[in-house]
Amino acid sequence: MVSFVRAPRVLEAPVEVPLDASQRATVHMAAALLLDYPVEGTLPGRLDAVEAELGRLPVEVAVLLEEFIGVARRRGERAMAEHYVEVFDRRRRCCLYLTYYTVGDTRHRGAALLAFKQALAAAGYEMAADELPDYLPVVLELSARSGDEVADALLSSHREGIEVLRSALADAASPYAGLVEAVSMTLPRIDEATAERVRALVAAGPPTETVGVTSTLPFPSVPVRHPNLSGPPTTPAPLTDSQESMT
Repeated sequence: MVSFVRAPRVLEAPVEVPLDASQRATVHMAAALLLDYPVEGTLPGRLDAVEAELGRLPVEVAVLLEEFIGVARRRGERAMAEHYVEVFDRRRRCCLYLTYYTVGDTRHRGAALLAFKQALAAAGYEMAADELPDYLPVVLELSARSGDEVADALLSSHREGIEVLRSALADAASPYAGLVEAVSMTLPRIDEATAERVRALVAAGPPTETVGVTSTLPFPSVPVRHPNLSGPPTTPAPLTDSQESMT
């Protein structure tokens, strides 16, 4: 019997992989580099930079990055750019902007983006590229460069969105699914409550506009301040979303 429809797939939680702080930062920077749009002439350098660091990582994570590198080199930069647009720009569940999964394209989006901007400032960084602060590669770069609990809070409070993204990319048979899985391996274990929210979000998709306005966002909006920061930095460090260096 032919089946024309099916429910979106929800993946099993990733395996737990022990990582030290340096390895976790390496994974996050690698994913930040490779999840950004492959602007013409940039992909080979990004692939080389990540490949040079694979030997420092546990095999479970390294193999995912290595597989992406292999696919990207076989397909070539132009094909990867076309695939990137097809997947991330044209599929509702394959969105790299984390607040889309929590508030969707609703009137809460502005407040959610402001919360991300304030979180970056609390960690001592500011945007140095024309990109939104909830862009996953931006948050991953912040985590890799700062090691700050602010970045941990942003990733943890948007875990459901990251898991929906991982499932959607796997469903699309995209090589980018392995990059998001590698990131997921660096995050805390998924408990049953989080798993249930992931299943609901996969089934229903991101929120749509509702009548009325509430001041409460569905994730923490007060930046977590690092114990070593007594106040906002006077000169925030710039944060870009597509560095071609792993340092």
